[in-house]
Amino acid sequence: MKFGIVVFPGSNCDRDVAMVTRDVLGQPTRMIWHEDTDLSDIDVVVIPGGFSYGDYLRCGAIARFSPVMQATVTHAQAGKPVLGICNGFQVLTEVGLLPGALVRNRGLHFICDRVPLKIERTDRPWTQGYPRSEVITLPIAHGEGCYYADAETLQALADHNQILFRYCHPDGTVADTANPNGSLANIAGICNRQGNVLGLMPHPERAADPVLGSTDGLALFKGLLGLNFP
Repeated sequence: MKFGIVVFPGSNCDRDVAMVTRDVLGQPTRMIWHEDTDLSDIDVVVIPGGFSYGDYLRCGAIARFSPVMQATVTHAQAGKPVLGICNGFQVLTEVGLLPGALVRNRGLHFICDRVPLKIERTDRPWTQGYPRSEVITLPIAHGEGCYYADAETLQALADHNQILFRYCHPDGTVADTANPNGSLANIAGICNRQGNVLGLMPHPERAADPVLGSTDGLALFKGLLGLNFP
């Protein structure tokens, strides 16, 4: 399984992801510059966290027009996996691979913390390594992580089981008091209807090595290994 990690001017979590895919999991990993367009050798495209193009205008708004994102759309449309983490999630909504938008946090403050997440479904490669309804803890670090969509889109996400992660209390209770940023429906991560594109605001790569004090995020990456994609 070969991972390709997109590098924008302003990316700052690309090496963190490479540490997991290359060093922890031992998988071939290539750093992909934002001007590259050839992804033919890549199985999984990862759009990491950071501040692509300085997050001018709004998060992900400029990155959507980059050559690598046009190639990533083609990659996703072929049924191959695409993972967007934090800023990567924002980019995926801007480019139209995932519905909704990420807007300013409730309270308008940047949040850096560790938060509990409830695993909502386990029949996707991304979450098949977790027991259903398990509560894991992952770091977050964002100023625009509030997931927003209109009522029709939220209903469609629920109807098609596209919500994979929700913010919750440590006991698994999903409530507004466990919501760090005001995301509608406590949404922390969603996939497309086909299931091959995942976006989430928390950082699984920052909880994927015992040296970091947690491996709660490692199963997300492990779930892709050994799978056959188009």
